[in-house]
Amino acid sequence: MPHHPLSLPEINALSPEEFTRYFAGVLEYSPQYAAWAAQQRPFASAEAIAGAFKDAVAADTAEAQRQLIRAHPDLAGKAALAGELTAESTHEQASAGLDRLSSEEYDEFHRLNAAYHEKFDFPYVVCVRENTKDTIFEGARRRLAHTPEEERAAALHEISRIARLRVLDLVGQEPGQKPGEGEKR
Repeated sequence: MPHHPLSLPEINALSPEEFTRYFAGVLEYSPQYAAWAAQQRPFASAEAIAGAFKDAVAADTAEAQRQLIRAHPDLAGKAALAGELTAESTHEQASAGLDRLSSEEYDEFHRLNAAYHEKFDFPYVVCVRENTKDTIFEGARRRLAHTPEEERAAALHEISRIARLRVLDLVGQEPGQKPGEGEKR
């Protein structure tokens, strides 16, 4: 991630290729959505950029949506232990303490992840920055009762929350602007 987030005017001035590169990490291993969002410019706010990512996913096919969900790593899974997560996922999992689990907690995550793959054929996805370790466990247990259709919708909702926070990280404030100011233009 760049040291200084780009301002909205800078983002709106990027070439489609630069925009796609800059926002490629918003959705896990799925830069095609950044390319789609690039075509929706100019944006009036960071929230509008996040909305474009949500709309791009919503407009895609059910199979493409499942591929997007599958692109997400298991929480506290083998990829995390091996240091193979994207920079965004590493930071997010650490923010909820998922890099500091007891062996019992790791075992429970392993069981929950396995149950998810067995039932839904994709990982349990949650916006960890909006949760605690406890609410992440609780949500997984609750969502295992979903139908496949309900869980696909739940996973896509969580992915849109993850994407929104990642977009907000990438959009700088105008000089003298307070966070959240100028969002409703």
